[in-house]
Amino acid sequence: MGGGAAGLATAIFTRRRAPRLDVLVLDGARKLGAKILVSGGGRCNVTNRVVTPADFSGGSRNVIKRVLAAFPAERTVAFFRELGVDMYAEPDNGKLFPTTNSAKSVLGALLAECERIGVRIRADHRVTDIRRGPDGFSVTVGASDFTATRVVLATGGQSLPKTGSDGFGYTLARRLGHTLVPLTPALDPLVLAGDFHPPLSGISQTVELTVQAAGDRPHRVRGILLWTHFGISGPGVLDISRHWHRARAAERDVALTVNFLPGDDFVRAESRLIELGAAQPRLQLHNALARLLPARLADALLAALAIAATTPMAHLSRDARRRLAHALIAWPLSVRSGRGYGFAEATAGGVPLGEVDARTLASRPCPGLHLAGEILDVDGRIGGFNFQWAWSSAHVVAAALADIPTPG
Repeated sequence: MGGGAAGLATAIFTRRRAPRLDVLVLDGARKLGAKILVSGGGRCNVTNRVVTPADFSGGSRNVIKRVLAAFPAERTVAFFRELGVDMYAEPDNGKLFPTTNSAKSVLGALLAECERIGVRIRADHRVTDIRRGPDGFSVTVGASDFTATRVVLATGGQSLPKTGSDGFGYTLARRLGHTLVPLTPALDPLVLAGDFHPPLSGISQTVELTVQAAGDRPHRVRGILLWTHFGISGPGVLDISRHWHRARAAERDVALTVNFLPGDDFVRAESRLIELGAAQPRLQLHNALARLLPARLADALLAALAIAATTPMAHLSRDARRRLAHALIAWPLSVRSGRGYGFAEATAGGVPLGEVDARTLASRPCPGLHLAGEILDVDGRIGGFNFQWAWSSAHVVAAALADIPTPG
């Protein structure tokens, strides 16, 4: 069940490998693929030029490695090329987009291939229950029941529920014997407390973010931070957000800090200030700092530290210089919350990878059931990695389904 990226890909790969099988896609939405259409700002970041297990969090890295190796990024590119969708890579981050720059071309190609090879699709067919019996499964849709020898849960997570990902797939998985790693948003903009951030809205900069939770190693991400009216967003923030959410879900004390001079430590940051003062001793502090930071941020930091912005560099005291250096490399961000599933691009947590066969993604507690995509405890960083997990996991499931003997 599920007519998103993982569901459609599973159906296509299965019919291609085993045309004898009757493949039916059930989805509760009236129109399929809403999440595909909104991804990448409507362009659909299909995958990335380089995809490794290190780009993912969640369950076993060994299982993730095995699934990715079964259908790597270059095969994704070749698959979509077969469907008439060519890709291009953004040079700075390796993100791969369709040359049309339109997510509609990606979804259209998937749906057209389903039609060409005989995949049956039933939109506006919300599954309300699945029961396993001695001869297979009974799948309830409204007042009707469908029977199946195998069922694939490709229902997505809870992120962007307006696209149809309301999390009900997790309920079905639990009814069929699975447990769940606790769910949290991932790739989620963060809401800040206080009044430091509103005047900075619209500023974008490259930073290093660190989440430090009690009893855990620090998690660091280098990337773009975008200041907003509610707090912070941007690729770097989205990537680090899952670690903040996981710590809060585990009821751990957690702190988020930002290094405005990524790669620098305290010694180097202080040296920069000393060098600026030696080069131009009469230069006012806010003008000197604006050579390292966006001007509005420089003034905001100085105001928060109660250091006069007009102080000549030659008159900057050792105490003020050291306080400023500390602020530059470890400024605390008071996170009140994330923006939640309505804005998050992925879900962290889900069905544990230990409850599926790594070779087939078949359910261990429920024979005949397979799981693909976001419903599993795997979430990738921003950049096309979650879509690649969808394509790779779909391919693994399809390979297993293609080995099913023909009924009768």
